Amino acid sequence: MTQQAAFEGTGPIRAGHELPMDRLTDWLGRHAPAMGQLKSIRQFNGGQSNPTYRVKTDAGVYVLRRKPPGAVLKGAHAVDREFRVISALHQAGFPVPAPLILCADETIIGSPFYLMEMVEGRIFWSPTMPDLSPDVRAAHFNALNTTIARLHSLNVSAIGLGDYGRPGNFFARQIARWSRQYLEDDLAGRDPNMDRLVAWLPEHAPQDDGAISIVHGDFRADNAIFAPDNAQVRAVLDWELSTLGHPMGDFTYHLMMYRLPPHMIGGFAGVDLATLGIPSEADYLATYCERVGRTPPSAQELRFYMAFNMFRLAAIFHGIKGRIARGTAASIHAQTMADNMPELAALAWAQTETTL
Repeated sequence: MTQQAAFEGTGPIRAGHELPMDRLTDWLGRHAPAMGQLKSIRQFNGGQSNPTYRVKTDAGVYVLRRKPPGAVLKGAHAVDREFRVISALHQAGFPVPAPLILCADETIIGSPFYLMEMVEGRIFWSPTMPDLSPDVRAAHFNALNTTIARLHSLNVSAIGLGDYGRPGNFFARQIARWSRQYLEDDLAGRDPNMDRLVAWLPEHAPQDDGAISIVHGDFRADNAIFAPDNAQVRAVLDWELSTLGHPMGDFTYHLMMYRLPPHMIGGFAGVDLATLGIPSEADYLATYCERVGRTPPSAQELRFYMAFNMFRLAAIFHGIKGRIARGTAASIHAQTMADNMPELAALAWAQTETTL
């Protein structure tokens, strides 16, 4: 089965993610009557963290995202933060689904949730965007590059997000956060390469240059909705990991697609870039830096950025492994992500040994 076939579309609500239709219907009737009478709910197949549903009413189709039911790690799955950031970005004209309503009352469906606009379009679950011609594929990559550069160019104070995260020391704080989540999740076990990275990363972080922006935290092709017939990015999805941080850290997470193997979500290492119409890693990085007015990172800095981001992604996969053990994993593909964690951790450590 292709990645596209595996992740796209919706299916029946999975065990453990059921919604109490009567309570949800009553709440919508009292707080969002314009959204209409609830008709049906299906769960999206994609996504790894916050369960996401397609909600159909007699007035339209909407998307519901909720915090997973049951025990979760402290600070994770904060749907109220998602709602806040997309509200500010939508107001600023950045392409996100229109936020509709937030419910912080856990007694309604068992955890906080929000509803947003259902944006129609095309999602490419395979990062090489099969079925596109090379020139059209190049245009789509350019649109992704333009969109993340636009995000990082927003004035966080002007759009009301100046307090969305702590300014400064982004890498130190991120390394501490993901190291802590990795080390504290006893159900997911330990990995020798992750242990090495926990020690290596704090010693090799670049000096903070004061740059600050909204960072998405998981910017990939499959978290963007494109227009069905052109390269316009209609909406960027999945803001769970967003915060204030260093734009280069966020962009180089996106840049990992060049170094991740094809069997890992978002990766296409080893493909013939020129034949496909995909820009080289160096050109894609240079284009972004030109758009945001930054000097490209040195080889040593890029080595750190890649090791850091692969460690961070491996920590996310490690967390998915823990959620499987706790019975709160949101995606039908969670086991695959958990199984990929040791290989990704080894690849992250390999970045630290790259010859400069």
